[in-house]
Amino acid sequence: MNTELEELYQSVILDHSRRPRNKGEIAEGAVHVHGDNPSCGDEIHLHVKFGADGGVEDLKFTGQGCAISQASASLMTMKVKGRSREEAETMVRAFHDLVTIEVADPPKMLGDLRLLQGVKKFPQRVKCAMLAWRALEQAIEAGDKESSVSTEGV
Repeated sequence: MNTELEELYQSVILDHSRRPRNKGEIAEGAVHVHGDNPSCGDEIHLHVKFGADGGVEDLKFTGQGCAISQASASLMTMKVKGRSREEAETMVRAFHDLVTIEVADPPKMLGDLRLLQGVKKFPQRVKCAMLAWRALEQAIEAGDKESSVSTEGV
């Protein structure tokens, strides 16, 4: 990463970790997934409300963790809200690839999330970045039930 891109990365991560978007709970009609990263203590509670068409009508999160896990969750909620289930699943796979393998041209649909591609150099940080995404993946699979997920084995 060049210096200018690295500064932007740090700025976005700090902004979203200090002032996370979509932080909170959804009172009724949401799937709740508890996610944790036992290796560092990050924890997330993701609330996903699916619309009548099956799309992601709303999503919010609570929890605590490092700047990367909180920023990733914040950025994810902004990108996924209002998307179809299929688009959300595509974004989960695209983000996973972004932070785990060398991606020459990261998908533009990820927007600012592309700035997190540098975490692949730090395997422990990949788990932090993936925590909210694993919870989203679990929410999509769970349908309308409460569930939990862990980053162990990632």
